Amino acid sequence: MFYRYRMLKILLVVFLSAFSSWVYQTAVPPPPKKLGSPDGPPITSPRIKLRDGRHISYIESGVPKDVAKSRIIYMHCFGCSKYLNPFASASPAVVEELGVYIVAIDRPGYGESDPDPKRTVKSLALDIEELADQLNLGPKFYVAGFSMGGQVIWSCLKYIPHRLAGAVLISPVNYWWHNLPLNLTKEAYSRQLIQDQWSMRVAHYLPWLTYWWNTQKWFPSFSVIDGNPSHSPSDIEVITKVFGSMDPVQVQLMLSQPRLQGEFESLHRDLNIGFGKWDFDPLDLKNPFPNNDGSVHLWMGDEDLIVPVTLQRYIAQELEWIKYHEVSGGGHLFAFADGMSDTILESLLT
Repeated sequence: MFYRYRMLKILLVVFLSAFSSWVYQTAVPPPPKKLGSPDGPPITSPRIKLRDGRHISYIESGVPKDVAKSRIIYMHCFGCSKYLNPFASASPAVVEELGVYIVAIDRPGYGESDPDPKRTVKSLALDIEELADQLNLGPKFYVAGFSMGGQVIWSCLKYIPHRLAGAVLISPVNYWWHNLPLNLTKEAYSRQLIQDQWSMRVAHYLPWLTYWWNTQKWFPSFSVIDGNPSHSPSDIEVITKVFGSMDPVQVQLMLSQPRLQGEFESLHRDLNIGFGKWDFDPLDLKNPFPNNDGSVHLWMGDEDLIVPVTLQRYIAQELEWIKYHEVSGGGHLFAFADGMSDTILESLLT
């Protein structure tokens, strides 16, 4: 009996050791594909070099920068790149009338921007400030972000408010802020897909396991990574219309660019930052424009199935200096519907 017990104990230890080793090996992501290397993705768009040696890729649209009345830096959403930008489809007449120049960037690790292994909630705001200086955007500029890119705008409001002329957040993601009422976050969280609830829990509580969780085949991973997120009827209509009328080359760019360097430095690190533990709570922010020399706008669709509108309503109620806009019947992608980019630009710049 003692011998059997001892053998079972030894086998259990061996099994646990082997399992732990396997988990460790599968949890360690591969290195990113090096841009511009012989076996890596080519560099096809302009980039600026930051102080730490990393590069940020960008594309420009709107009126020429030198004659622009307003200059906007745009941050894309999760799983996308600089090529998915609602303002790129703004009416030329509106863009000309407003005199707006727009630069859309690849966030670190996405598209043709180098990864940032030391990335934090604060670091991208400082990258944006440095990008603005290198592109000579002037002492003040506007920032805009969609979905996960909208989260970056909170960081800009916290860390570089003195550089902002205004800001717009479109369907920004949030859950784990300390000042959000627990009953509200629980209710909003429960409305998400089960697979997304688990993926967000892993990113928040066990970030070192995010790569494994989203590459293993036992359980469904984050729905956007899987390619099956929740979409409202209006979202489906937008997707059909936008991609149906788009040039095939542009469609290919949108589909291929986000994961050029691999999934960890783009998607998985984005999850860890976005749903991780922040060093500030945006609900503690003060009005960055007390003299009314700028404004902050938050836009939401009331039928958004990815970002709960109830949380945004609460934020707008608590931060009275935010100008809140709710689009009736709008889904997560309402900003890409006909005419919406014009409306958002006009609200920000007039």
